[in-house]
Amino acid sequence: MDFKEVMENARKCLGKCKGCPVCNGVACRNTIPGPGAKGVGDTAIRNYAKWQEVRVVMDTLCEKRPVDTSIELFGRSFKYPIFAGPVGAVAMHYSDKYNDVTYNAELVPGCAEAGIAAFTGDGMDPMVMQGATDAIKACGGVGVPTVKPWNAQMIAEKMELVKKSGAFAVAMDVDAAGLPFLKNFVPPAGSKSVEEMKAIIKDAGLPFIIKGIMSVKGALKAREAGAAAIVVSNHGGRVLDQSPATAEVLEEIAQAVGGTLKIFVDGGIRSGVDVFKALALGADAVLIARPFVNAVYGGGKEGAGLLAAKLGAELADTMEMCGAASLQEITREMVRK
Repeated sequence: MDFKEVMENARKCLGKCKGCPVCNGVACRNTIPGPGAKGVGDTAIRNYAKWQEVRVVMDTLCEKRPVDTSIELFGRSFKYPIFAGPVGAVAMHYSDKYNDVTYNAELVPGCAEAGIAAFTGDGMDPMVMQGATDAIKACGGVGVPTVKPWNAQMIAEKMELVKKSGAFAVAMDVDAAGLPFLKNFVPPAGSKSVEEMKAIIKDAGLPFIIKGIMSVKGALKAREAGAAAIVVSNHGGRVLDQSPATAEVLEEIAQAVGGTLKIFVDGGIRSGVDVFKALALGADAVLIARPFVNAVYGGGKEGAGLLAAKLGAELADTMEMCGAASLQEITREMVRK
């Protein structure tokens, strides 16, 4: 199987997703349930468009050297600075070919075998986190369970599953506070104060990643709470219409935290060239979500691996053409905004 076949297969079974050649948010716009974004779908479209406005600067007047795309994070080495983003309720938003448990059973090992890691989603059904953590445990802890901002009791219960999985890190998508089922949850769930996050992070006992940071203020609060990393993310446009794109806020956030936190970014990143742009603007690594859904629907764990390899090859090619032999050599001067 090659990646073209994966996408052809995916288009036959993605359901509400059209499997567009370029996943830019235009065709699905405000399709929820489905892969689209909230309101008029402006944020998801803007996420993609703003990465396209960043241009890479070619420089081939340099010594030819082997390109190393590897990265170390939290004591683990990964082949590429590329991770699958967390996705939940796949049967509702795509099609019933997979549910969250069977989806993660393909995604997690597919990514692990490709030399990267998957962030897994969470849901109302307890089996979602159970299935995700089981898949991560089966892969020797290569995965990042992502816990939603539930109430304190539910978070504690899910953290026990996380600890048993041996996961090398854990995340919380605080931007999920805008999802309807969390807004209406009893006891209350959703937004967390710095003090609440401090307690959650302390109890987790693992490198903690806070996903959903879109401002310098938010990044500094995450650091104060004790996060080891943040994900610059607007939840793919699915929780707030008319939001800035992640590409618009990444650089100022990276400058503000000054290397004191690891920085991931997601939202509209669709190629290895886009990955290069994100690293040049200050990210340590990226998350890519919707394309991994397409890859799994079209080819299971093999599809996930083929997508990772495709993105990694595109990143390596861009690095070579811009004069960077390692991730550490990617600098701001290698892109133009």
